[in-house]
Amino acid sequence: MYRKMSEAARAIRKRHPGQPLLGVVLGSGLGDCADSLERRTVIPFVDLPHFPASTVRGHGGKLVLGIVEGIPAAVLQGRAHYYEGYSMSDVTFPVRVLGLLGIRALIVSNAAGAVSPRFRPGDLMLITDHINLMGANPLRGSNIDELGPRFPDMSEAYDRRLVALALRASRRCGIRVGQGVYIGLSGPSYETPAEIRMCRTLGADAVGMSTVPEVVAANHMGIRVLGISCITNMAAGLQARKLSHDEVMKTAARVRGKFTEFLRETIASLGEELARAPQA
Repeated sequence: MYRKMSEAARAIRKRHPGQPLLGVVLGSGLGDCADSLERRTVIPFVDLPHFPASTVRGHGGKLVLGIVEGIPAAVLQGRAHYYEGYSMSDVTFPVRVLGLLGIRALIVSNAAGAVSPRFRPGDLMLITDHINLMGANPLRGSNIDELGPRFPDMSEAYDRRLVALALRASRRCGIRVGQGVYIGLSGPSYETPAEIRMCRTLGADAVGMSTVPEVVAANHMGIRVLGISCITNMAAGLQARKLSHDEVMKTAARVRGKFTEFLRETIASLGEELARAPQA
C-alpha cells in the first residue's frame, strides 16, 4: 500500500511541482469551493494511479492544487466512502497521499444530520471530537511504519488551536458557527429514529457517513486536523418528513456561499500557523 501511495504522490508532483502545506476535503455539495484557487492544476481522480473513484452525486472526484489565501493547498473535490464498497485503506488513500506530499494540516468537511436540537439545517459546526461507529478502523492490519506508529494517540483528534483560530475567523466574517461531536456510521441507509436516540445518548451532536476514517489516518501521520460539518438535515425522528439525498444537496447548495466565505477566512488565519508548524 505504501508503494501505491508513493506512486500516486509522484504522479501528482509531475503534474504540479511544489509542496502543498494545507489539505482540504470537500464533502457532499461543497466541491465548488475549489474553483477559486489561483494557479490551479486540476487532476481527475481517475487519472491518478490507485486513487478510488467517487461515485456519489455531489462529489466531483477531482484533486485541485493551487494557492488559496496565499497558502499552497491540495483540495479533494469529493471523497470515496466506505458504503460504496471500498475498503478503509481505499477510503483513506487520498488523504494519506496528501500527507506524503507534505501537508501540515488537513481541513475535512462533510454534510451531516443534526442529532442535537441545538442545530438546524444550514448551520455550520466545528467538530471537536468524534465517535467511530462505522464498524471498522483504517489502521487495522499491519502497521505502515513509514506513516506513523502502531498505536497513535487520538486524545486531540481535532486540533484545539485550529478550532480556536476557526472560531475567531467566524467572528471576523460574522458567520455563526457552533461546536459539537460528530458520530460516523457506515451507511448508506439513513439511521432509524432509535439509532439517532442512541447517538444522542452517546453524546453526538451530528451524524454522517464519512470523515472519521480520514481523521484517524491523518492523526496517524501526525497531521493536524480541523473538521467542519454542514448541517443539511435533521436526523431521523427529529422532523416529520422522510430523509433524502436531494434534501442534503439542496441545503448544501443554499449554504455554499456562507461555507465558502467561512472556509476562506479560516484558511487565511492559518498562514502563520502552517509556516511555523513542523512538517508531518
